[in-house]
Amino acid sequence: MPEITRAEVAHLADLARIDLSDTELDHLAPQLVVILEAIASINDVAADDVPPTSHPLPLTNVFRADVVRPSLTAQEALSGAPVEPEQQRFSVPRILGEEA
Repeated sequence: MPEITRAEVAHLADLARIDLSDTELDHLAPQLVVILEAIASINDVAADDVPPTSHPLPLTNVFRADVVRPSLTAQEALSGAPVEPEQQRFSVPRILGEEA
């Protein structure tokens, strides 16, 4: 694995809009090399006959089936409103100022 230079770390920091000191640049370069080597070692373990997966165990849908069932009409739902509804909606006082 090629070494990562201080200039490359500075360039990456600039792209990420991170302000690093000279000491931090010198400290991060060898750490990034170790991280990249660890990621590269995964390629040695991965086999061509193993399909890529997002989870080690199969997932099943835990939600119930979406079935239409009888429910309240808009008029029934709004009948318990404390104030008169407007355009089939609950009318509530503003809480975030006067802007629309």
